[in-house]
Amino acid sequence: MALQAIPKILVTGKNGQVGFELQRSLAVLGEVIAVDRDDCDLSNPDAIRDLVQRICPDIIVNPAAHTAVDKAESEVELATLLNTTAPQVFAEEAAKLGALLVHYSTDYVFDGRKNGAYLEDDVTNPQSVYGKTKLAGEDAIRASGCRHLIFRTSWVFGAHGANFLKTMLRLMQQRDALSVVADQIGAPTSASLLADVTAQIISQYLRSNNQAEFNFGTYHVVAAGETSWHGYASLVNDIAGQQGYTLKVASDAIKAIPASDYPVPAPRPANSRLNTQKLQSTFGLLLPDWQVGVQQVMTLIKQP
Repeated sequence: MALQAIPKILVTGKNGQVGFELQRSLAVLGEVIAVDRDDCDLSNPDAIRDLVQRICPDIIVNPAAHTAVDKAESEVELATLLNTTAPQVFAEEAAKLGALLVHYSTDYVFDGRKNGAYLEDDVTNPQSVYGKTKLAGEDAIRASGCRHLIFRTSWVFGAHGANFLKTMLRLMQQRDALSVVADQIGAPTSASLLADVTAQIISQYLRSNNQAEFNFGTYHVVAAGETSWHGYASLVNDIAGQQGYTLKVASDAIKAIPASDYPVPAPRPANSRLNTQKLQSTFGLLLPDWQVGVQQVMTLIKQP
């Protein structure tokens, strides 16, 4: 279908970390119709089809997912509906409309055993229900033949919603000591960075002279640099001290532990590093260091 004069952009998960930021970043590009589970139950394929057919969007942006990684181990059916079936239905409907589908995936599609940062075409080998259902969602989108962008990311945080940063900040004001995993490596990536990158690329798509030949496909999107959960927590502690928080835990009371000391139902990748060169070179983007996002979000949280 031909793009409407003012493109319609359907955004799912409007109350999630990324969905919240997308409403801001995409507002300048068209008419944003943002929904949450009260507007459309994404575990119901018929409800998804009805939603898309009623709105007839030019672009569908789908950050909604079952992201409770440990719960997914015991909620396999629900995780499959949200992470596999819903993206498949969005893709099928997008294909009928000639619409663009932007979908978010995860480093959990890999097993985390590679020494370096993962490339987009590295062999996938998910180790958890979450990772397996997210990979199946990716595969369903590709199989649909729709115009699509799949953005794999990791360690997402933001000023809106629950995340590791906020949990650490709360615990640092409550406890005298903390133990944080130090042998899992990744790049904390802010929801606002993901939303801004998405808006930049959609803007390029909308301005493209030949949208059918756009650089669709799978891309890795994470902040630059890397750290461990322990390194991440230590930076949060440092910034919180600078911002005047009353902290009970001193920086030397944040103990580095191996993941084996903190057993959880779903295994986490030891290596969550994602290579972003494909994204940066294809779309001419420069991704900031992860510390920049942490500083920005903590400044926002501190504001009254």
